[in-house]
Amino acid sequence: MITPGGRFPIKGTVWTVTDMSRTETSTPTWAVITAILIFWWTCLLGLLILLVKEHKTSGHIQVTVQGHGSYHATSIPAAHPSLGRQINDQVNYARSLAA
Repeated sequence: MITPGGRFPIKGTVWTVTDMSRTETSTPTWAVITAILIFWWTCLLGLLILLVKEHKTSGHIQVTVQGHGSYHATSIPAAHPSLGRQINDQVNYARSLAA
């Protein structure tokens, strides 16, 4: 295992993943303005535009590894909702190597 703190064997290490990301869903401003403008001409189309949703992911995912007297933690910015699952799969692979 190579970390900024030094090298140590991967066997016998303990890996931890903490997902501190969140995904918020909201109606974008352009959709609200368009719905108000179109509502005067066609009521149903204006209401359908309000169904447009925007997903924003923020936060980070923390991965730590400790063993053999060493400890390393890193924080990965969450760019999209599926990144947490992807990192968790990678850490599970590292855990299988450490066993």
